[in-house]
Amino acid sequence: MTNTRFDDRLETTLAGLRAAGEPFAIATVVRTVDATSAKPGAKAVILADGTIAEGWVGGGCARSAVGKAGAAAIRECRAQFISLRPEELLTAEGVLPGEERHGIRFARNGCPSKGSMDIFIEPVLPMPRLVVFGASPVALALSALAAHFDLHRTLAAPDLREGPAEQVQDGFALDAVPAGQRFIVVATQGKGDEAALRAALASSADSIAFVGSRRKFAALAERLRADGIDEAALRRVKAPAGLDIHAITPEEIALSILAEITVLRRSGGRGDADG
Repeated sequence: MTNTRFDDRLETTLAGLRAAGEPFAIATVVRTVDATSAKPGAKAVILADGTIAEGWVGGGCARSAVGKAGAAAIRECRAQFISLRPEELLTAEGVLPGEERHGIRFARNGCPSKGSMDIFIEPVLPMPRLVVFGASPVALALSALAAHFDLHRTLAAPDLREGPAEQVQDGFALDAVPAGQRFIVVATQGKGDEAALRAALASSADSIAFVGSRRKFAALAERLRADGIDEAALRRVKAPAGLDIHAITPEEIALSILAEITVLRRSGGRGDADG
């Protein structure tokens, strides 16, 4: 028999986190052995800091391990499977608490009940954001093609009123740092290059790429450097943007940039993709 009140609280919590664009994880008990306070099907919502915001997967013996695994799932952008077992069972199987084998991470259950519990933890991350600075042919082609890549798109340029993106804005100012990944591509191509680069460098984007030659970026970087921009910040910029696929047309350049972003997304890392 389902607990309607609990289900309603869980759904309310999930809806609030999604609306706020906050990352979270859902823990589900999939198997129990012997005495455990939580049973298969029990669920909990875990925040990025490991706090259990709603739900029940057991008492203090389980909550700490589940909270840590939930935070790891969000941080590493991958699901976790943990097996909570009494210490004597871990010892008998030659497994240490915290050890991972075949995709299963083992944790110690110190509760007097001596039960075992397997829990699947799935991260739910905000949609990655692609910010394209500029209204050039490459900027427009990139924003249009990105519609097929499960990215929230922002197209930004001075006096811009419309374009192929969920968000179109006048100017290069960025909002507060969003949860999840954010990739910035400066595709101004001669119209506001320096201003766009300044805005990109002031952000905490996971990746910044510049559409243009190395020589052009070097000249811009020299001006920014002379104006006090930190060298480490300038090294964050990938120039030219995109993987080397011998792209020529705006659409081909857009494809090369999205291929590079895909590498970064799937690797879960920050910085340049190999290309």
